[in-house]
Amino acid sequence: MYGYCGNSTAHCGDGCQSGPCLNGAVVAAPGPSPAPVNANPGRFDIVGESGVPAMPAGLLPNGKVVFLDKIENYTNIKLPNGQYAYSTEYDPATNKYTALAYKTNAFCAGGSFLANGQFIALGGNGPLDFIDTTVGDGFDGIRYLTRSSSDASLDGQDWSEPGNKLNTKRWYPSVQTLPDGRLFVASGSLNGLDPTVPANNNPTYEILDKNGKSSGVSVPMEILVKNQPYYMYPFMHQLKDGSLFVFVSKSSELFNVNTNTTVRTFADLPGDYRTYPNTGGSVLLPLSSANDWNPDIVICGGGAYQDITSPTDPSCGRMQPLSTNAKWEMDSMPQGRGMVEGTLLPDGTVIFLNGGNEGAQGFGLARDPTFEALIYDPAKPLGQRFTTGASSTIPRLYHSVALLLLDGTLMIAGSNPVEQPVLKPTTTDPYVTEFRVEIYTPPYLQGDNAKKRPTAIALSSKSLVANSQTFTVKFTAPTGAKAVKVALYHGGFVTHSVHMSHRMAFLDTAGWKAGATDQQITVTMPPSANVAPPGPYVVYVVVDGVPGVGQFVQVS
Repeated sequence: MYGYCGNSTAHCGDGCQSGPCLNGAVVAAPGPSPAPVNANPGRFDIVGESGVPAMPAGLLPNGKVVFLDKIENYTNIKLPNGQYAYSTEYDPATNKYTALAYKTNAFCAGGSFLANGQFIALGGNGPLDFIDTTVGDGFDGIRYLTRSSSDASLDGQDWSEPGNKLNTKRWYPSVQTLPDGRLFVASGSLNGLDPTVPANNNPTYEILDKNGKSSGVSVPMEILVKNQPYYMYPFMHQLKDGSLFVFVSKSSELFNVNTNTTVRTFADLPGDYRTYPNTGGSVLLPLSSANDWNPDIVICGGGAYQDITSPTDPSCGRMQPLSTNAKWEMDSMPQGRGMVEGTLLPDGTVIFLNGGNEGAQGFGLARDPTFEALIYDPAKPLGQRFTTGASSTIPRLYHSVALLLLDGTLMIAGSNPVEQPVLKPTTTDPYVTEFRVEIYTPPYLQGDNAKKRPTAIALSSKSLVANSQTFTVKFTAPTGAKAVKVALYHGGFVTHSVHMSHRMAFLDTAGWKAGATDQQITVTMPPSANVAPPGPYVVYVVVDGVPGVGQFVQVS
């Protein structure tokens, strides 16, 4: 298990390997709080299979989903060379998948989107020649996937790996797209070995240019150094003032990338550890001009140590990091959850899915799966924000993903908590490798709501600039509709319950005519790339809380 004690309080509490801590224990956090059943809880449906275990995933500009996996001794599909495929492109319209090849092992990579719309996967792990000699070392690998909303000839093309590499090896790195299109790549392991040994770790960051090429320099980052071994897959969010919010273990700060300086630090988040191997979920709540684009961040779940006996944390912390007296406001879920992930929805709510009530990330280290969807409404008063949605029947533990689709539903896939795929449960491995894909239909599309979508949506431009530019949207609203919102959404790179570069902004609108069916509104983009970094986004028109089918746009 992870955890060590010494002269600092960074790793105090249950699970320390070297005996009792010298200073203090875990800061108390709220215990579980009941969450009433939502009046419209949504629905889970099994719709297909992923082809490969779904470790990372992303919604591509063609509306399809890419799944990425490590080298395995079994998947559901093979490549022309006879080897198993470790990546697929899944079409939600048909629930069919296509095999994609890559050259280097993407095990526990990080990633994001480039400003030009390319999907990029960074880092990974070493080769497994005894399984597949055709896939090489991915520790410093850089992989690109090009898709387009207008060029279907790109569909099904393999990952591109022209040979450029990261400056240093990174297993479990996090990535954030910056306002100028560069990528901030932080953390990771040098070799995949015991992270309680600092020599195995890479508590640094490096910058990739807007084309995804490394600067060739790795810079030590204090918050990563001091929070070893809980320093991998940190949470990062780009803020309106240009700073980067970085959260590791229990610690957080505002970081100025351009000057390599910590701008501000915050009090530790009460409760247990929140990042790998006790990862919770972190969400930057939707931004809007109503509060001058000020960020509001929620972090839920986590755990005490890396072992199957570890309790998990039900608490959530919420903070506005740019406020004068920024501090954590504490809330809690109905039960502890590790590996829980939060996904933004176009009605402004958040869905928390997947995970387990006991254990941690790692092979065979979690049990007691949590099946219920939790619906979080950030506009509600403290203590009333969570309601319980529908329940799945499929355990989604280590290596699971959830992401928002163009039609406003969520795709849930993955769970591969074993070193190599296991298809039938055993006493040793009760939780199998899961290939089934589910769709969660949120409350806003349940029942009569499904008939109340705005339709015939047409944008005046799909090339948009984050400089207060305006564009028009024509659409048909349901009879008697009262209000409209327009959401600008970026799904980012999803893996290990971390949603990298994930964000949403509600845009100002003008011209809405209540009760009319034929609508034409003027929509204003965010004021700067600090609010909407460049890359592919989805525009959702939301009428009376019900979204129409989203459309991809390119933001620069």
